[in-house]
Amino acid sequence: MKTHALLMIDFQRDFCARGGYADLQGGVAWAREIIPAAQRLLAGARGCGVFIVHTREGYAADLSDVSPPKLARSKAAGAEIGMPGPLGRLLIRGEIGHDFIDELKPLPGEPIVDKATYGAFCRSELEHTLRSRGIDTVVLAGVTADVCVHTTLREAIDRGFDARYVRDAISTFDPSLRLACEQMIGVEGGIWGEITTVDEIVSTWRKLS
Repeated sequence: MKTHALLMIDFQRDFCARGGYADLQGGVAWAREIIPAAQRLLAGARGCGVFIVHTREGYAADLSDVSPPKLARSKAAGAEIGMPGPLGRLLIRGEIGHDFIDELKPLPGEPIVDKATYGAFCRSELEHTLRSRGIDTVVLAGVTADVCVHTTLREAIDRGFDARYVRDAISTFDPSLRLACEQMIGVEGGIWGEITTVDEIVSTWRKLS
């Protein structure tokens, strides 16, 4: 599907594995439960020739790209950015926790957007990368629904892209927030795009590929 791009948002050990940033704040069961669906989505995209971009949230070892308010918020939540953990310093580029989980690692040639932001478009080449390939629709999967996924979604819509929100491959730690993030998609005639599922979007790709 030449006009679609799949954005795999922040499937990193720090969010999806024991001992990472999210785990130290309260566990990763909410992230682990969507991994099988995300694997099927990724395999479907690869099989249909969909352009795939992977993103990682992470910061410099000297914390020079972490704003003081963001650092303070992470400390208040019990997992300060840069503090030592079982997977290395939390959310620091190059640490074990910063890398992708084994189940969803990028293949050679699949671009990676490393970001010191919640949104993947901010201060990155993502928009140029997509437009240079004629992409007009982004399909989103990832963690966390209420932070990095929705921020990236809104950035995409503001830049004129259409969006598909893959509900069974997106999660966050609070089930009520996960539901709210889904409910926001369809307001005002679908202001943030459309809700879909892994099976539905893969079926669409197969028909159009």
